[in-house]
Amino acid sequence: MVNCMEFWGKKTVVGLGLGQLLSLLITSTGFSSSELAKKGINAPTSQSLLNYVLLALVYGSIMLYRRQALKSKWYYYVLLGIVDVEANFLVVKAYQYTSITSVMLLDCWTIPCVLLLTWFFLKTKYGIKKFLGVAICVAGLVVVVFSDVHSADRSNGSNPIKGDLLVIAGATLYGVSNVSEEYFVKSADRVELMAFLGIFGAIFSACQIAILERDELKSIQWTAGATFPFVGFSVAMFLFYSGVPVLLKITGSTMLNLSLLTSDMWAVLIRIFAYHEKVDWMYFVAFAAVAIGLIVYSGGDKTDQNTAEVADEVIERSKRFDEEAGTSQTGRKDAGESSKL
Repeated sequence: MVNCMEFWGKKTVVGLGLGQLLSLLITSTGFSSSELAKKGINAPTSQSLLNYVLLALVYGSIMLYRRQALKSKWYYYVLLGIVDVEANFLVVKAYQYTSITSVMLLDCWTIPCVLLLTWFFLKTKYGIKKFLGVAICVAGLVVVVFSDVHSADRSNGSNPIKGDLLVIAGATLYGVSNVSEEYFVKSADRVELMAFLGIFGAIFSACQIAILERDELKSIQWTAGATFPFVGFSVAMFLFYSGVPVLLKITGSTMLNLSLLTSDMWAVLIRIFAYHEKVDWMYFVAFAAVAIGLIVYSGGDKTDQNTAEVADEVIERSKRFDEEAGTSQTGRKDAGESSKL
Protein backbone atom coordinates (compact mmCIF):
# COMPACT_ATOMS: atom_id res chain seq x y z
CA MET A 1 0.00 0.00 0.00
CA VAL A 2 2.85 2.34 0.85
CA ASN A 3 4.61 1.60 -2.42
CA CYS A 4 1.37 2.27 -4.31
CA MET A 5 0.89 5.61 -2.53
CA GLU A 6 4.49 6.56 -3.23
CA PHE A 7 4.07 5.72 -6.92
CA TRP A 8 0.80 7.64 -7.25
CA GLY A 9 2.22 10.72 -5.61
CA LYS A 10 1.55 14.32 -6.60
CA LYS A 11 4.46 14.35 -9.05
CA THR A 12 3.21 11.26 -10.90
CA VAL A 13 -0.42 12.42 -11.08
CA VAL A 14 0.57 15.90 -12.32
CA GLY A 15 2.92 14.36 -14.88
CA LEU A 16 0.23 11.99 -16.21
CA GLY A 17 -2.43 14.69 -16.32
CA LEU A 18 -0.19 17.22 -18.05
CA GLY A 19 0.99 14.53 -20.47
CA GLN A 20 -2.59 13.81 -21.57
CA LEU A 21 -3.34 17.52 -21.95
CA LEU A 22 -0.31 17.86 -24.22
CA SER A 23 -1.44 14.74 -26.08
CA LEU A 24 -4.83 16.32 -26.81
CA LEU A 25 -3.11 19.50 -28.01
CA ILE A 26 -0.94 17.48 -30.40
CA THR A 27 -4.04 15.72 -31.68
CA SER A 28 -5.73 19.08 -32.36
CA THR A 29 -2.67 20.32 -34.29
CA GLY A 30 -2.77 17.13 -36.35
CA PHE A 31 -6.40 17.64 -37.34
CA SER A 32 -5.77 21.32 -38.09
CA SER A 33 -2.93 20.37 -40.44
CA SER A 34 -5.06 17.64 -42.01
CA GLU A 35 -7.91 20.10 -42.67
CA LEU A 36 -5.52 22.59 -44.28
CA ALA A 37 -4.04 19.84 -46.46
CA LYS A 38 -7.55 18.85 -47.64
CA LYS A 39 -8.12 22.46 -48.70
CA GLY A 40 -4.92 22.38 -50.74
CA ILE A 41 -3.00 24.71 -48.40
CA ASN A 42 0.65 23.64 -48.40
CA ALA A 43 2.50 26.06 -46.10
CA PRO A 44 3.98 24.04 -43.21
CA THR A 45 6.49 26.67 -42.06
CA SER A 46 3.87 29.42 -42.14
CA GLN A 47 1.66 27.38 -39.81
CA SER A 48 4.40 27.39 -37.15
CA LEU A 49 5.44 31.04 -37.54
CA LEU A 50 2.67 32.47 -35.38
CA ASN A 51 3.52 29.97 -32.62
CA TYR A 52 7.14 31.17 -32.52
CA VAL A 53 6.03 34.81 -32.56
CA LEU A 54 3.73 34.18 -29.57
CA LEU A 55 6.55 32.44 -27.69
CA ALA A 56 8.91 35.36 -28.38
CA LEU A 57 6.38 37.98 -27.32
CA VAL A 58 5.10 36.29 -24.16
CA TYR A 59 8.30 34.81 -22.75
CA GLY A 60 10.52 37.56 -24.16
CA SER A 61 8.46 40.11 -22.22
CA ILE A 62 8.92 38.08 -19.05
CA MET A 63 12.68 37.98 -19.67
CA LEU A 64 12.84 41.75 -20.15
CA TYR A 65 10.86 42.25 -16.94
CA ARG A 66 13.22 39.99 -14.98
CA ARG A 67 16.41 41.58 -16.38
CA GLN A 68 18.50 38.54 -15.50
CA ALA A 69 21.77 37.41 -17.09
CA LEU A 70 21.58 34.51 -19.55
CA LYS A 71 22.15 31.10 -18.00
CA SER A 72 23.19 29.48 -21.29
CA LYS A 73 25.02 30.58 -24.43
CA TRP A 74 22.73 32.25 -26.99
CA TYR A 75 24.19 30.37 -29.96
CA TYR A 76 23.00 27.07 -28.48
CA TYR A 77 19.47 28.39 -28.84
CA VAL A 78 20.22 29.26 -32.48
CA LEU A 79 20.97 25.60 -33.23
CA LEU A 80 17.89 24.48 -31.29
CA GLY A 81 15.75 26.93 -33.26
CA ILE A 82 16.95 25.52 -36.59
CA VAL A 83 16.32 21.91 -35.52
CA ASP A 84 12.86 22.70 -34.15
CA VAL A 85 11.74 24.66 -37.23
CA GLU A 86 12.81 21.90 -39.61
CA ALA A 87 11.21 19.20 -37.43
CA ASN A 88 7.87 21.02 -37.57
CA PHE A 89 8.29 21.62 -41.31
CA LEU A 90 8.87 17.93 -42.11
CA VAL A 91 6.04 16.59 -39.97
CA VAL A 92 3.47 19.16 -41.11
CA LYS A 93 4.59 18.61 -44.73
CA ALA A 94 3.87 14.89 -44.33
CA TYR A 95 0.12 15.60 -44.01
CA GLN A 96 0.17 16.43 -47.73
CA TYR A 97 1.11 12.84 -48.56
CA THR A 98 -0.19 10.45 -45.89
CA SER A 99 -3.02 10.04 -43.38
CA ILE A 100 -3.22 11.73 -39.99
CA THR A 101 -3.20 8.31 -38.28
CA SER A 102 0.08 7.36 -39.95
CA VAL A 103 1.64 10.67 -38.93
CA MET A 104 0.52 10.26 -35.33
CA LEU A 105 1.83 6.70 -35.08
CA LEU A 106 5.12 7.22 -36.90
CA ASP A 107 5.79 10.29 -34.82
CA CYS A 108 6.58 8.01 -31.87
CA TRP A 109 9.85 7.15 -33.66
CA THR A 110 11.00 10.06 -31.47
CA ILE A 111 11.08 7.69 -28.49
CA PRO A 112 14.03 5.46 -29.50
CA CYS A 113 15.83 8.62 -30.67
CA VAL A 114 15.32 10.22 -27.26
CA LEU A 115 16.47 7.05 -25.50
CA LEU A 116 19.70 6.98 -27.47
CA LEU A 117 20.41 10.71 -27.08
CA THR A 118 19.65 10.84 -23.34
CA TRP A 119 21.79 7.76 -22.78
CA PHE A 120 24.71 9.17 -24.77
CA PHE A 121 24.60 12.87 -23.85
CA LEU A 122 22.70 13.10 -20.53
CA LYS A 123 24.07 9.78 -19.18
CA THR A 124 20.59 8.48 -18.34
CA LYS A 125 20.55 4.80 -17.45
CA TYR A 126 17.85 2.45 -18.79
CA GLY A 127 17.08 -1.13 -17.86
CA ILE A 128 16.20 -4.05 -20.10
CA LYS A 129 12.47 -3.43 -19.65
CA LYS A 130 12.85 0.06 -21.08
CA PHE A 131 14.53 -1.15 -24.26
CA LEU A 132 12.06 -4.03 -24.62
CA GLY A 133 9.13 -1.61 -24.32
CA VAL A 134 10.61 0.71 -26.95
CA ALA A 135 11.31 -2.25 -29.27
CA ILE A 136 7.64 -3.27 -29.11
CA CYS A 137 6.59 0.33 -29.90
CA VAL A 138 8.94 0.38 -32.90
CA ALA A 139 7.36 -2.89 -34.07
CA GLY A 140 4.08 -0.99 -34.18
CA LEU A 141 5.72 1.57 -36.47
CA VAL A 142 6.72 -1.19 -38.88
CA VAL A 143 3.10 -2.35 -38.99
CA VAL A 144 1.94 1.16 -39.92
CA VAL A 145 4.43 1.44 -42.79
CA PHE A 146 3.48 -2.08 -43.97
CA SER A 147 -0.17 -1.06 -43.92
CA ASP A 148 0.50 2.06 -46.00
CA VAL A 149 2.51 0.07 -48.55
CA HIS A 150 -0.06 -2.67 -49.06
CA SER A 151 -3.28 -0.76 -48.47
CA ALA A 152 -5.60 -0.79 -51.46
CA ASP A 153 -7.28 2.43 -50.33
CA ARG A 154 -5.03 5.39 -51.22
CA SER A 155 -7.59 8.06 -50.38
CA ASN A 156 -5.77 8.84 -47.15
CA GLY A 157 -2.76 10.29 -48.98
CA SER A 158 -1.30 10.92 -52.41
CA ASN A 159 2.08 9.35 -51.59
CA PRO A 160 2.00 7.47 -48.24
CA ILE A 161 5.59 6.22 -48.44
CA LYS A 162 6.99 9.72 -48.96
CA GLY A 163 4.80 10.96 -46.11
CA ASP A 164 6.04 8.20 -43.81
CA LEU A 165 9.67 9.04 -44.56
CA LEU A 166 9.05 12.74 -43.89
CA VAL A 167 7.49 11.92 -40.51
CA ILE A 168 10.38 9.66 -39.51
CA ALA A 169 12.90 12.38 -40.44
CA GLY A 170 10.91 14.99 -38.53
CA ALA A 171 10.52 12.68 -35.53
CA THR A 172 14.29 12.21 -35.41
CA LEU A 173 14.75 15.98 -35.25
CA TYR A 174 12.03 16.15 -32.59
CA GLY A 175 14.14 13.74 -30.54
CA VAL A 176 17.14 16.07 -30.79
CA SER A 177 14.93 19.03 -29.89
CA ASN A 178 13.31 17.29 -26.89
CA VAL A 179 16.60 16.17 -25.38
CA SER A 180 18.10 19.62 -25.90
CA GLU A 181 15.10 21.22 -24.21
CA GLU A 182 15.39 18.80 -21.28
CA TYR A 183 19.04 19.82 -20.88
CA PHE A 184 18.22 23.55 -20.99
CA VAL A 185 15.26 23.20 -18.62
CA LYS A 186 17.40 21.45 -16.02
CA SER A 187 20.59 23.51 -16.50
CA ALA A 188 19.27 26.93 -17.55
CA ASP A 189 15.78 28.44 -17.32
CA ARG A 190 12.37 27.58 -18.81
CA VAL A 191 11.44 31.17 -19.64
CA GLU A 192 14.82 31.80 -21.25
CA LEU A 193 14.47 28.62 -23.32
CA MET A 194 10.98 29.49 -24.60
CA ALA A 195 11.90 33.12 -25.33
CA PHE A 196 14.97 32.31 -27.42
CA LEU A 197 13.29 29.36 -29.11
CA GLY A 198 10.51 31.74 -30.12
CA ILE A 199 12.90 34.46 -31.31
CA PHE A 200 15.19 32.27 -33.40
CA GLY A 201 12.33 30.02 -34.49
CA ALA A 202 10.46 33.06 -35.83
CA ILE A 203 13.56 34.36 -37.62
CA PHE A 204 14.34 31.05 -39.35
CA SER A 205 10.67 30.45 -40.16
CA ALA A 206 10.37 33.89 -41.78
CA CYS A 207 13.48 33.27 -43.89
CA GLN A 208 12.22 29.85 -44.99
CA ILE A 209 8.78 31.24 -45.82
CA ALA A 210 10.33 33.96 -47.99
CA ILE A 211 12.25 31.30 -49.94
CA LEU A 212 9.81 28.36 -50.14
CA GLU A 213 6.26 29.48 -49.35
CA ARG A 214 5.91 33.05 -50.61
CA ASP A 215 3.89 32.08 -53.69
CA GLU A 216 1.79 29.60 -51.71
CA LEU A 217 0.72 32.27 -49.22
CA LYS A 218 -0.29 34.62 -52.04
CA SER A 219 -2.53 31.98 -53.58
CA ILE A 220 -4.41 31.17 -50.34
CA GLN A 221 -7.95 32.48 -50.09
CA TRP A 222 -8.29 33.43 -46.43
CA THR A 223 -11.84 32.28 -45.81
CA ALA A 224 -13.12 31.26 -42.38
CA GLY A 225 -12.54 27.61 -43.28
CA ALA A 226 -8.85 28.30 -43.91
CA THR A 227 -8.21 30.88 -41.18
CA PHE A 228 -9.73 28.95 -38.28
CA PRO A 229 -7.55 25.79 -38.56
CA PHE A 230 -4.51 27.98 -39.34
CA VAL A 231 -4.91 30.06 -36.16
CA GLY A 232 -6.09 27.03 -34.16
CA PHE A 233 -2.90 25.19 -35.06
CA SER A 234 -0.73 28.08 -33.83
CA VAL A 235 -2.62 28.53 -30.55
CA ALA A 236 -2.51 24.79 -29.80
CA MET A 237 1.21 24.70 -30.60
CA PHE A 238 1.85 27.68 -28.31
CA LEU A 239 0.07 25.95 -25.42
CA PHE A 240 1.91 22.71 -26.20
CA TYR A 241 5.32 24.42 -26.24
CA SER A 242 4.50 26.19 -22.97
CA GLY A 243 3.62 22.92 -21.25
CA VAL A 244 6.50 20.78 -22.58
CA PRO A 245 9.26 22.31 -20.38
CA VAL A 246 7.12 21.79 -17.29
CA LEU A 247 6.65 18.09 -18.08
CA LEU A 248 10.33 17.74 -18.99
CA LYS A 249 11.24 19.10 -15.58
CA ILE A 250 8.92 16.61 -13.87
CA THR A 251 9.47 13.39 -15.84
CA GLY A 252 12.06 13.86 -18.60
CA SER A 253 11.94 13.69 -22.40
CA THR A 254 11.37 9.92 -22.68
CA MET A 255 8.19 9.93 -20.62
CA LEU A 256 7.05 13.05 -22.46
CA ASN A 257 7.10 11.19 -25.76
CA LEU A 258 5.53 8.09 -24.22
CA SER A 259 2.67 10.25 -22.91
CA LEU A 260 2.14 11.62 -26.40
CA LEU A 261 1.54 8.11 -27.74
CA THR A 262 -2.07 8.40 -26.61
CA SER A 263 -2.56 11.08 -29.25
CA ASP A 264 -2.72 8.19 -31.72
CA MET A 265 -5.70 6.76 -29.85
CA TRP A 266 -7.43 10.15 -29.71
CA ALA A 267 -6.87 10.63 -33.45
CA VAL A 268 -8.40 7.27 -34.40
CA LEU A 269 -11.39 7.73 -32.08
CA ILE A 270 -12.08 11.13 -33.65
CA ARG A 271 -11.71 9.69 -37.19
CA ILE A 272 -14.14 6.85 -36.43
CA PHE A 273 -16.83 8.68 -34.44
CA ALA A 274 -16.60 12.29 -35.70
CA TYR A 275 -15.57 11.81 -39.35
CA HIS A 276 -17.08 8.30 -39.78
CA GLU A 277 -13.95 7.14 -41.58
CA LYS A 278 -12.85 3.54 -41.97
CA VAL A 279 -9.52 2.61 -40.40
CA ASP A 280 -7.37 -0.25 -41.69
CA TRP A 281 -7.32 -3.18 -39.27
CA MET A 282 -3.51 -3.06 -39.15
CA TYR A 283 -3.72 0.24 -37.28
CA PHE A 284 -5.38 -1.56 -34.38
CA VAL A 285 -2.53 -4.09 -34.35
CA ALA A 286 -0.14 -1.13 -34.20
CA PHE A 287 -2.15 0.39 -31.34
CA ALA A 288 -1.93 -2.87 -29.42
CA ALA A 289 1.84 -2.95 -29.93
CA VAL A 290 2.17 0.65 -28.73
CA ALA A 291 -0.02 -0.01 -25.68
CA ILE A 292 1.92 -3.16 -24.72
CA GLY A 293 5.22 -1.36 -25.25
CA LEU A 294 4.06 1.48 -23.01
CA ILE A 295 3.04 -0.95 -20.25
CA VAL A 296 6.36 -2.79 -20.45
CA TYR A 297 8.29 0.48 -20.41
CA SER A 298 6.33 1.84 -17.43
CA GLY A 299 7.24 -1.23 -15.36
CA GLY A 300 10.59 0.25 -14.36
CA ASP A 301 9.79 3.95 -14.33
CA LYS A 302 10.16 4.39 -10.59
CA THR A 303 13.72 3.09 -10.48
CA ASP A 304 14.80 5.25 -13.39
CA GLN A 305 13.05 8.26 -11.92
CA ASN A 306 14.92 7.84 -8.64
CA THR A 307 18.18 7.48 -10.58
CA ALA A 308 17.42 10.66 -12.48
CA GLU A 309 16.64 12.52 -9.26
CA VAL A 310 19.91 11.39 -7.72
CA ALA A 311 21.74 12.52 -10.86
CA ASP A 312 20.05 15.92 -10.66
CA GLU A 313 21.09 16.23 -7.02
CA VAL A 314 24.68 15.44 -7.93
CA ILE A 315 24.59 18.10 -10.66
CA GLU A 316 23.19 20.65 -8.23
CA ARG A 317 25.80 19.83 -5.60
CA SER A 318 28.60 20.12 -8.13
CA LYS A 319 27.25 23.51 -9.24
CA ARG A 320 27.11 24.72 -5.64
CA PHE A 321 30.60 23.44 -5.01
CA ASP A 322 31.90 25.28 -8.08
CA GLU A 323 30.13 28.47 -7.04
CA GLU A 324 31.48 28.22 -3.49
CA ALA A 325 34.95 27.49 -4.81
CA GLY A 326 34.80 30.48 -7.13
CA THR A 327 33.55 32.70 -4.31
CA SER A 328 36.29 31.57 -1.92
CA GLN A 329 38.98 32.12 -4.57
CA THR A 330 37.64 35.62 -5.25
CA GLY A 331 37.62 36.34 -1.53
CA ARG A 332 41.21 35.16 -1.15
CA LYS A 333 42.29 37.28 -4.10
CA ASP A 334 40.62 40.38 -2.64
CA ALA A 335 42.13 39.67 0.75
CA GLY A 336 45.58 39.32 -0.79
CA GLU A 337 45.25 42.60 -2.65
CA SER A 338 44.04 44.41 0.48
CA SER A 339 46.97 43.04 2.54
CA LYS A 340 49.42 44.33 -0.08
CA LEU A 341 47.86 47.76 0.21
